[in-house]
Amino acid sequence: MSAKFVSNKDETTRLFENPILEALSHVHPITPFVVFIPITLLLIAMSWKMTMLGIIISLISGLVFWTLFEYLLHRFVFHYKPKTSWGKRFHYFTHGIHHDYPKDSTRLVMPLGVSIPLAGLLYVPFYFFAGQWGHAFFAGFLFGYMCYDGMHFAVHHLQCNGRIGRFMQAYHMKHHFHDDHNSFGVSSPLWDMIFSTLPKQHSQH
Repeated sequence: MSAKFVSNKDETTRLFENPILEALSHVHPITPFVVFIPITLLLIAMSWKMTMLGIIISLISGLVFWTLFEYLLHRFVFHYKPKTSWGKRFHYFTHGIHHDYPKDSTRLVMPLGVSIPLAGLLYVPFYFFAGQWGHAFFAGFLFGYMCYDGMHFAVHHLQCNGRIGRFMQAYHMKHHFHDDHNSFGVSSPLWDMIFSTLPKQHSQH
């Protein structure tokens, strides 16, 4: 997939009266790479006792698992309708704000106050149940997360070229502007195909 920059102005605006909350709602798109690339490399290094084949299998498995996690998180958590006022505020902070301001590049990435604790919580069962395999598996999982963030930025803020690029951009834009009850995959349409949440014009082919 190739892409070029689109010359549109971000819809950046002040949304929260609390200056701390306002600051936390802005995350530079490169932040996940700065934070998680070193962690991913460290996890691979911690898998040094494994064979190369074992590391590769674990990395690929973690990457595939990420695509499922991404789909389930987007569909059932990000699009959950909270009943409490606290839940509504938290939901808006983590995802609703992105739907209201899809061109705001500083509110595209999940705030680190959410993504880092979530990554820590997810790492614990991988480590305790899989040991060395868990390190490499979670490295693949984090790599998938970074691919997701890169793809998400590209489809919102770049003009994607090539067959795959144009498909993924149109696919995600349908979720934002036509039907937010389908197209929950961002980095891959795989699980939309499996769980029958393809947009109608795609599912007919």
